[in-house]
Amino acid sequence: MAFVEINGHRIEYAEISARNARAPTLVLLHEGLGSVAMWRDFPAKLAHATGCRTITYSRWGYGKSDRFAGPRDPRYMHDEALDELPALRTALAIDDPILVGHSDGASIALIHAGSGRWSVRGLILEAPHVFVEDASIAGIEEAKRAYETADLKRRLAHYHADVEGVFRSWNDIWLSAGFRAWNIEGCLSGITCPVLAIQGLDDQYGTVAQVNAVARQVKGPFEKLLLEDCMHAPHRDQEADSLAAMVGFIAAL
Repeated sequence: MAFVEINGHRIEYAEISARNARAPTLVLLHEGLGSVAMWRDFPAKLAHATGCRTITYSRWGYGKSDRFAGPRDPRYMHDEALDELPALRTALAIDDPILVGHSDGASIALIHAGSGRWSVRGLILEAPHVFVEDASIAGIEEAKRAYETADLKRRLAHYHADVEGVFRSWNDIWLSAGFRAWNIEGCLSGITCPVLAIQGLDDQYGTVAQVNAVARQVKGPFEKLLLEDCMHAPHRDQEADSLAAMVGFIAAL
């Protein structure tokens, strides 16, 4: 683990050095309740299989990064994509990466690449969101019940210094009335790099309508992998198939 200061706050990150000097850099972008630690050993497995320099980081407020000051608003993923990620790329000298995003992280990757302001070699998207579905809201309402009445808070506390801030800032904004109109489909036509989307067919937070919307609107090559017996985290629920798909995609770029 290491820390880097960007935009006036300290960000936790982990880096695995490249074994192949010609391989692209991978940047892993975590889910709405994720962190460096919540990726567990998957980054190491992906780095070993590809030889790529591999960077994971905990967004502001997550993991061991500095606490986030104040509530989030519906543009919080745009802030991450257009302010935080570019600053991290500059600080860590990340050029032309492949962005590997999970859930919120996949949406952030789409916004970043779709802006056309920074070079992106490819996108790997696990369970991306480009608009709000009833299924998303139902899943997030269930997460709130699990946090307040079951053991979700205890489990998340292993991964975050400020577990209450992490959960409430994510859950509150997604369940707010103003967030129902959130939609990032407008950025998709700006994406010209290759895209791999991986979606679990039992995802409790979204349906295949999300990846189908991406497929229709991006301008670069697109491929998808739909996985049975898989919920919201393909890299955990169906690790072997997800890893194989990512490795093949990366090797072709």
